[in-house]
Amino acid sequence: MTFTLLAPHQSAAISEAGIEQAARDLTRARTLGRIGLVPAFAILTVLAVISIFPIYWMFVTAFRPAEQMLSTNPLPGPFSLENFQYVWDTIPILSMLGNTFVMALVIAIGQLFVAILASYGFSRWTFRGQKILFLLFVGSWLVPFQVTMIPNYVRIAEMGLLNNMVGVILPQLAAAFAVMMLKQHLDSFPRELLDASDMDGRSPWRTLWEVVVPNLRPALAALAIMLFISAWNEYLWPSLIMQGSNDLIQVGVRSFLGSEGNNWGAVMAASALACLPIFLIYIFLQRYVVDAFVRSGLK
Repeated sequence: MTFTLLAPHQSAAISEAGIEQAARDLTRARTLGRIGLVPAFAILTVLAVISIFPIYWMFVTAFRPAEQMLSTNPLPGPFSLENFQYVWDTIPILSMLGNTFVMALVIAIGQLFVAILASYGFSRWTFRGQKILFLLFVGSWLVPFQVTMIPNYVRIAEMGLLNNMVGVILPQLAAAFAVMMLKQHLDSFPRELLDASDMDGRSPWRTLWEVVVPNLRPALAALAIMLFISAWNEYLWPSLIMQGSNDLIQVGVRSFLGSEGNNWGAVMAASALACLPIFLIYIFLQRYVVDAFVRSGLK
């Protein structure tokens, strides 16, 4: 066996050549990886355009003058505020937005409160029929709203709550989706903290509010935002209950649709104003909004 000794400058040259080759290989791998992501980015771009276009068209139509309301030109202009002025003069838009905000807030708080209690019970205690009960509870989320709409409407009418925001809020105070999402978080909650709380003499009720809830604030904030947005975007049930009232923005948007004709400019302008609170929530609470949708798809 023969060994060849290299001079120091030869070893340094070989080392530099190896580093340069490794750098070239790394650059080539990164380039190929970026090229491989092009189809994915193209698909995401197409989906983003499809999702954003209805909102874009809503604002473009809202700012158009009445004589160009049915124009199919996708470019904005000429700009006009007459649709917004008509909405402002026709319906109490500010009070409608305020009432809708209160309605969505109460629904979100109620659904969150029920979800905390139900998910805590399902996660902490084991009892006979627990899995079946939870499956039935979650199964109610899969039942289409149209199936329960008529029975709920009849019950609300019998209670005399038509044209009343209580009639809109009451059937929506429980959300199976919220329970399912919170239970996933509570199933992974450290049992050591619960055991330590029991050893300290706390009751299950105090443990829930003093130990569990403070440690779930990020998840609760994300879920609360999602529930608020869902309640705000609800159209069919509020418009069905509040037929003879001008309290909610859903009724205000529907008021421009009638048998005598549809004022699409006013509809788009009112819809654009109805979107503003959600846009503000997204601007100021973007991290929590994104986290809400991410957490909804993760266990």
